[in-house]
Amino acid sequence: MPRKVIYFTVAFLIIAVGDQVTKWWVVQNIELWRGSIDVIPGFFQLVHYQNKGAVGGILGDWGHRLTFFLGFAVVAMAAMLWMLAQLPKNERFNPTMIGLIAGGAVGNTIDRAWVGAVTDFLRFYTDSVTWAPWLRDKLGTAEYPSFNVADIGITVGVAAFLISSFFQDEEAQKISAEELPKDGDAADTKPA
Repeated sequence: MPRKVIYFTVAFLIIAVGDQVTKWWVVQNIELWRGSIDVIPGFFQLVHYQNKGAVGGILGDWGHRLTFFLGFAVVAMAAMLWMLAQLPKNERFNPTMIGLIAGGAVGNTIDRAWVGAVTDFLRFYTDSVTWAPWLRDKLGTAEYPSFNVADIGITVGVAAFLISSFFQDEEAQKISAEELPKDGDAADTKPA
């Protein structure tokens, strides 16, 4: 089995399984919309929210349109598998990042298909008397939209993949520039 498939599969399973296990635990142990567990008081809680939209609740009105989200997931998975197929057999980094993204996409898609909404449970916020009013004034809220393990896989995978692609493009341009003949070399290449 090519190394890229192994790295993709391991990353995919860690995120997809980890996502479903943590969501199951939250559903079993934290009351929907009301319950919370303070991990770092005033900063981080485990909660139980059901998000019918996309990231941060956007497209919330579309939550009932399961076919939209399922269709998007199928197209995204096909694109990721195509990208994986294009990579060299021994590549490790990019297949891992694609696996994180795919695992996250599948984790959230399972929720949408099974429950009709995505379980979000990681809540970062502040109740600081200094920062909370300022954040509410500037941003309208003093908390980051709640998210889950699948969202972490997607975010880390996309960010790392884009950063890696940027540096690979820079490196390719640098190598290309080094391979171009220098002014003095051009005369040497002319036939005698």
